[in-house]
Amino acid sequence: VQLQASGGGLVQAGNSLRLSCAASGRTINNYAMGWFRQAPGKEREFVATISRRGGTTYYADSVKGRFTISRDNAKNTVYLQMNSLKQEDTAVYYCALPSRISYTIATMTEQYDYWGQGTLVTVSS
Repeated sequence: VQLQASGGGLVQAGNSLRLSCAASGRTINNYAMGWFRQAPGKEREFVATISRRGGTTYYADSVKGRFTISRDNAKNTVYLQMNSLKQEDTAVYYCALPSRISYTIATMTEQYDYWGQGTLVTVSS
């Protein structure tokens, strides 16, 4: 299984970015999916997760109302729309595929087996 994250970059605070995560080697439509991030010197943290059909989503409090996770199962791809970006959103963003089909959503790193390589998001003032 490979997860290819893209869409990161340098953006000014208040602006938007859209991250994509394209999966190969496995069809993702039977799995919840998640986005995490890791800032320099910090632990990896949960950002957002989405159920297999997209009907259920869940967000970290720090991004709620600003970020939107979505998926296109026909394209085997998950997205993270990030609006109203803040400097504290600066991090490497990772998409992840969980270990179990049974998870409706998954918010913990321990629930995930497969990780993308990460895409860097830098928010300047």
